[in-house]
Amino acid sequence: MKPVIRYAGLTDRGRVRQTNEDNWTADPELGLFVVADGMGGEAAGELASRIVVATLPRLVRQALDPGSNPPGTGTRRRMGEALATLSRQLRQQTENEPGLDGMGSTVVCVLLRDNEAILAHLGDSRAYRLRRGQLKRLTRDHSLVQLLLDSGDISPDEVAMHPARGRLTRSVGMQGEPLPETRSLKLEPGDQLLLCTDGLTGMLEDRQIHTLLEATGSLPAQCERLVAAANQAGGKDNVTVLLIAVSDAGGRDGER
Repeated sequence: MKPVIRYAGLTDRGRVRQTNEDNWTADPELGLFVVADGMGGEAAGELASRIVVATLPRLVRQALDPGSNPPGTGTRRRMGEALATLSRQLRQQTENEPGLDGMGSTVVCVLLRDNEAILAHLGDSRAYRLRRGQLKRLTRDHSLVQLLLDSGDISPDEVAMHPARGRLTRSVGMQGEPLPETRSLKLEPGDQLLLCTDGLTGMLEDRQIHTLLEATGSLPAQCERLVAAANQAGGKDNVTVLLIAVSDAGGRDGER
């Protein structure tokens, strides 16, 4: 039985930044949900994330068209190809353009197909899953700090204050060949997926995010609670959250 999908999103410039370089979009008919965090400074970063959320749905539709793909090409592979195409197109648009040098964006997106989710990302915007009271992080940051953490050169306690914090190893618009990371996962009634920028995860620990998601309330109320908590913790960056709830066709599983 096809699940029922509900969603809500919210973006905020935070308490420090003068502009908001984050963007999000949802295309429930396509089953695509996207969060992007622009880079390059003010207008350039805002433009980059806007291009991502405006362009990616079209590229995903093209990638899913059986007539444009060889037989046997899987959905997960096609999602990765759509993100790689997006990255190349953004880089081509910024080449030799005054003021746009270094423009880029993170992206984290999920494509829902019946009881399956295809997750794809570039950068340090994240995806989480809340299932039966357990919060699981689904993405690994494409960042220098994450590489240092993985190699054991720094400890988890050093991440927040490390001078390389915020330096990405992969992004939309990067030089060289983009390498989107993709994965597929099964969905269950009652699951919630959270897509967010580092304006949330840089201000709140995973355990705090978990507590806020577990509190009762509607999806919009949960989004407002997450953004408010990030701002109360300092609001040093733009913050964007997108919540997706999965329920079965006969009930309201996942409603809060």
